[in-house]
Amino acid sequence: MTAPPPGVRVVPMRPDHAEQVLAIYRRGIEEGDATFETTAPTWEEFDAARLPDHRLSAVDPTGRVLGWTAVSPVSDRCAYTGVVEHSVYVHPEARGRRIGSALLTALLASTEAAGIWTVQSGVFPENAASLALHHRAGFRTVGTRERLARHHGTWRDVLLLEHRSPRIT
Repeated sequence: MTAPPPGVRVVPMRPDHAEQVLAIYRRGIEEGDATFETTAPTWEEFDAARLPDHRLSAVDPTGRVLGWTAVSPVSDRCAYTGVVEHSVYVHPEARGRRIGSALLTALLASTEAAGIWTVQSGVFPENAASLALHHRAGFRTVGTRERLARHHGTWRDVLLLEHRSPRIT
């Protein structure tokens, strides 16, 4: 279990985090290897697409958001109620400080406590930092979805990663 660095807390994401959360998301979009998205959603769109009980922010003592994680359902079919897809983003200035690891640790505890047995994510193969973060957190690479979609006119592969709860069977 990875604890946040001294002075950093992982807390439930609140509406007053919205501006900072979306700014971090925009930075990830601009870097080009975090998502197929090309623009950040509005807060209303972000809020509507993610489950409210599994949204977390890493904040410093001043309340500055250093990173965030959130989940979305993969399907509305009842067989998939225990399967979610997550995102995790860390502000570039906060990288290398175990923020992402602390967020994933807290997210996995939250989802498992709620009976969610699979947390998955799609990661571009070029995003070595995200792959390393996920593998350290116990995610495994399930496979490669080749040429899944176009991103800025280029076909991109996506690695499908998953974390299966060892307690929910």
